[in-house]
Amino acid sequence: MATTVVSSPGKVLLAGGYLVLDPAYSGVVVSTSARFYTIIQGEGASDARGAYRIRVRSPQFVDATWIYTVQVDENAVRIEQTSNELFIPAARLGSSSSKNKFVHLALHRTLSLALEVRGAPALKEVLSGGLDIAIVGDNDFYSQRAQLQALGLEPVFASLSKLTPFGKTGVRLPEVHKTGLGSSAALITSLVSALLVQFSVIPRTALLQEDDVMTNSDRQLAHNLAQYIHCYAQGKVGSGFDVAAAVFGSQVYTRFKPDVIQLLMGEDSSSLTLLPIISPSNKAWDYRVEPFKLPPLTRLMLADVDAGSDTPSLVGKVLKWRTADSIASHQLWEDLNKTNQALCSELLKLSELHSQNPKAYTAAVRWISSLQPLQWLANPNTSKAEGAAVEAFYQTHQITQDIRSKMRQMGKLSDVPIEPPEQTSLLDACVAQAGVIGGGVPGDLNHELYLAGGYDAVWLLVCDPAGLEYEQKPVYRVGRIWHTWKHLVVTPLSASESTAKGVRLIENIDEVPGLKAATAV
Repeated sequence: MATTVVSSPGKVLLAGGYLVLDPAYSGVVVSTSARFYTIIQGEGASDARGAYRIRVRSPQFVDATWIYTVQVDENAVRIEQTSNELFIPAARLGSSSSKNKFVHLALHRTLSLALEVRGAPALKEVLSGGLDIAIVGDNDFYSQRAQLQALGLEPVFASLSKLTPFGKTGVRLPEVHKTGLGSSAALITSLVSALLVQFSVIPRTALLQEDDVMTNSDRQLAHNLAQYIHCYAQGKVGSGFDVAAAVFGSQVYTRFKPDVIQLLMGEDSSSLTLLPIISPSNKAWDYRVEPFKLPPLTRLMLADVDAGSDTPSLVGKVLKWRTADSIASHQLWEDLNKTNQALCSELLKLSELHSQNPKAYTAAVRWISSLQPLQWLANPNTSKAEGAAVEAFYQTHQITQDIRSKMRQMGKLSDVPIEPPEQTSLLDACVAQAGVIGGGVPGDLNHELYLAGGYDAVWLLVCDPAGLEYEQKPVYRVGRIWHTWKHLVVTPLSASESTAKGVRLIENIDEVPGLKAATAV
């Protein structure tokens, strides 16, 4: 049996926090180089009773092996969690006693769709002998503070490369401290997509191509199924930008109307036919994904922030304020939407300016990398093309500051710390540095935790010119501020924007450092 390895990226919502819940508004989403990986291979185990076995492992966690018995007939797939010494050593039987709703639902719904598309004989052939599924996420999805402390390492960029890839967390799955990159969406997308490939519902080539990823019908099928499973597992229909980023990569995202999967959200939905609803040909899937990328010679920087207290920003509280004060909230959301769209346009304009005149653009980046934003427009000797690039960078800086101001205003009106004062001080210090274009608190709408914004993370977009010593780069200046900041514990993440577009098939597991070792049985 062929081994299938599929990865999906995490995400950062640069603009569109809260607004992206409403189909009337869009969000600017960047996919991250931090990824989740699913590896499917034959297990070699069998059952005398004729049932099929699937073992799912999450080696980064304690007690994170789940064993499932699968029965397939012409009309249905039945999956039950079980334990069996044929499948795991007797000493580890207790490790399958926990439950993982996300994994269970992903297996059941994906195999059910595969039954509809491929038929029972094809499913049984793939399942014969059992499947072993290993799932791991890059270290950036989880706080590495404890690991760095245990090794006596400072919480700085240089230390991150010394950590073992896909490092063990030492805790059970519910106890892990997440960094807000969308781990559940990336996990579900990689698992669902890998299963669709393994059962030949979609061809392997669909996850290899780099062109037209947003219009590929096989990717759209994976997207729709992953969206549904992610929503069902969480018990509510979220905005979906995290799954969309995991499938398609960086984008401008406009959500689908929840009605499209409402029929499948009930407890008795397992008997319903999936394909007519999940299929990309179903016009009720009215989400929009438009291509987006960060400008050349820039870098996204992310940090995990710990204020020492748990002060979540409740999405529900913001939406309650929006209903109670509809006139003021509508005006603010409209203003924010215009500013968010302006940010997107300005960032895309920078990429166009680079295409038109790479030399002038590169010179502009070098110029502003050594100056604070207030000084960027002060060079009278720049060429017209170079000046246009500098002007666009300065406009981007101004727009990000305006978005932050409006988000703080929303927080004040709704009595929710969207950008808490501690974060404001940290971001102000960072944004004042030479070569820092802008920053903010990610507009992360994690519906499992009901968090949006708040104390858990910051993002920055900085100039990243070639040919400079590391100590001369904005990345170094920001890292120094994070390391010496007294009021919050700030730990950098190594992730930046993903160069690969969304979910992808990996043909050689050895091309991902540490992946084979981390997932070995």
